[in-house]
Amino acid sequence: MTTIDSGHIAPVQAERRRPYGLLLVAAPVLLVVWLIIWPIISAVITTLWVQTPEGSEFSTGTYQFFFSDGYSLSNLSVTLWTTGVCAILLLLICLPIALYLRFSDSKVAGYVQGLAIFPMFVPSIILSFAFIRVLGPNGTVDLLANAMGLPKIRSPYLTAWGPVIGLVWDNIPLTVLILLSGLGNVSNQAIEAARDVGARKLQVLWYIILPRIGNSVLVAISFAVLGIFSSFTLPYVLGPAAPEMMGPFMQRTFRELFDPRNAITQAVITFGFCIVFGLFYVRSVAKNRTP
Repeated sequence: MTTIDSGHIAPVQAERRRPYGLLLVAAPVLLVVWLIIWPIISAVITTLWVQTPEGSEFSTGTYQFFFSDGYSLSNLSVTLWTTGVCAILLLLICLPIALYLRFSDSKVAGYVQGLAIFPMFVPSIILSFAFIRVLGPNGTVDLLANAMGLPKIRSPYLTAWGPVIGLVWDNIPLTVLILLSGLGNVSNQAIEAARDVGARKLQVLWYIILPRIGNSVLVAISFAVLGIFSSFTLPYVLGPAAPEMMGPFMQRTFRELFDPRNAITQAVITFGFCIVFGLFYVRSVAKNRTP
């Protein structure tokens, strides 16, 4: 029978107590605090404390103005609408693609994956230019329709659907990759067992696949919503001038109206909505790590 010297146990336990892990994460944590947490706190303080001749004074005037101003609320509504529509369209488009890539053995799947990942390597400004050339007024689609004698199609350019099309196309790669990663947890044996007992394809999808990728769907939607809600380039170039999404609204308030305090207030409100979806992501990650 093997015996363990207690003299060797104490050094091992002491080794485990040394905060090597904490030292490794200290630098990125401090960087996050410096570049993200502190600017957020500073922004909130800036919007709530106003400098007066008597000194600093607590005030919620900018928030009251935002939630009482019709134009500000319409911009927020457009942002929420665009984010919700994009999230639904991304799920409807990317889930079938991820399912095909996961369970297909054909060579075509490789080309499909390449096409799905391709938007990741296209800058947003190039995407905007291509969108205008193809779907804009007198663009490729308009010219082809005119050549074939078809009625003129109203362009989505400079309408609420312009940013939707651009943002969906721009977010397809990350959404597909996250869903494909989640589908890796679905074993072929579980699907074959369900088919052996007579389950149809839709039943396999609903009862076997979707419950196992629920967290991946939540993570994918959270990432998409965070990126879409705070996006700037595509809504600025492809969207209407009014109402506009929060990204262009903040930029115009800061650069054109020379009103940094209201611009910061808009940023804080935008962050407040984004943090809700961020909490969903954190909860999902924490749930997966729970033994």
